[in-house]
Amino acid sequence: MLNEFLFKKIDNAQLVVFRVFYGLLVSAECYGAIATGWVRRTLVEPQFTFSFIWFEWLQPLPGNGMYIYFAVMGTLGLCIALGLKYRFSALAFAILWSGVYLMQKTSYNNHYYLLMLLAYIMAFLPAHRDAALDAKWNPQLRSQTMYNWIRWSIILQLFIVYTYASVAKLYADWLDFSMIEVLMSSKKDYYLIGDLLQQKWVHKIIAVFGICFDLLVVPALLWKPTRKIAFVLSIFFHLFNSIVFQIGIFPYLSLAFIVFFFEPQTIRNIFLKTKKIIPETKFIIPKNKNVILTVLGIYFLSQLVLPLRHHFFKDDVLWTEEGHRLSWRMMLRSRSGRITYNVVNSQTKDTTKIKLNDYLTKKQQRRVACYPDFIWQFAQRLKKEYAKQGQEIQVFVENKVKINQKPYQRFIDPNVDLATVPWKHFAHNDWILPAPKE
Repeated sequence: MLNEFLFKKIDNAQLVVFRVFYGLLVSAECYGAIATGWVRRTLVEPQFTFSFIWFEWLQPLPGNGMYIYFAVMGTLGLCIALGLKYRFSALAFAILWSGVYLMQKTSYNNHYYLLMLLAYIMAFLPAHRDAALDAKWNPQLRSQTMYNWIRWSIILQLFIVYTYASVAKLYADWLDFSMIEVLMSSKKDYYLIGDLLQQKWVHKIIAVFGICFDLLVVPALLWKPTRKIAFVLSIFFHLFNSIVFQIGIFPYLSLAFIVFFFEPQTIRNIFLKTKKIIPETKFIIPKNKNVILTVLGIYFLSQLVLPLRHHFFKDDVLWTEEGHRLSWRMMLRSRSGRITYNVVNSQTKDTTKIKLNDYLTKKQQRRVACYPDFIWQFAQRLKKEYAKQGQEIQVFVENKVKINQKPYQRFIDPNVDLATVPWKHFAHNDWILPAPKE
């Protein structure tokens, strides 16, 4: 029964059209990152970037290297859209985007993580077998069908993302609307809508709609009677996010996913203008069935488990940040902090207060002030800098952090030498002080 469902052949119009949208959007993202100065601010100007821990060896290319890097990614996006050397282009983009994602987290965004996952998924899907230059130049490659598991893999990935995003919002600061007030406070100067976004009744609507939309949109798109309503609400939701939060291509990528929910013939009539396809009624079990099922099983099990890992860490993830990333915890908190780094010479015991302006950009300073992994990594950076001068040092911090509208509270133990403690990936770091009692 499961084999028949997963391996029956269906029209591939949804995947083919999505490939075009996906390629054009990632191309716009990469060229746009150059044009808007994102590459310059995030990867060129900083003395060093805060890579993901274990990936410190991934650092930006010198000179104009990162501009070329992003231009290459943008060109690969166009090749994906055209279906030109698709396998190579899609996999090369996935690897290059992973490099960008892992070499810097100052501009971390859940959407960047989603794009990395999607890039690898698309690299292994047969999205180039119709309406593609590859298929035009190699007619033996052409096909207008695909296995059903391909469509449902995309849908399941979206269901996981939206469901975890909805459940994560079921906490006090979202349910009392104070988090919405924090999110909208910086939007008061927006033309026409700035004042509206400060209204309490608008905050209530946004909070409730955010939970309900994330929880119900995938089921509503799957069910034909509610599909058009869900489609209209999706347009409103994602355009609202695009205008208010200015998060690049991702609202439009989210809208592009909707092609997987409409009937293939509808998609074909709108975008491909080709005759109706009648897929094979029988299902064909491929020789590599077990490999496909194993890979899918491992992948989706990891997607289900990763967002839950913070429950196994001591204390509240909202305070510690441990287990926050890779968990679809979106727009849940605002963090700010105050920090002083004190470097103590191990031999002379002389103490030096570090001037962050000498090392970090303003955005990096904001991260270092309130995120524990940034705080720890900068301590390691200072240790290396002083070691080059032949000095052995200890690094202590005086630090207070504010979460949402709560008061500033001491965050890091000031008596712990951060230059010597290891970073724990899979357990609580005890030098993060306990969350303050309500």
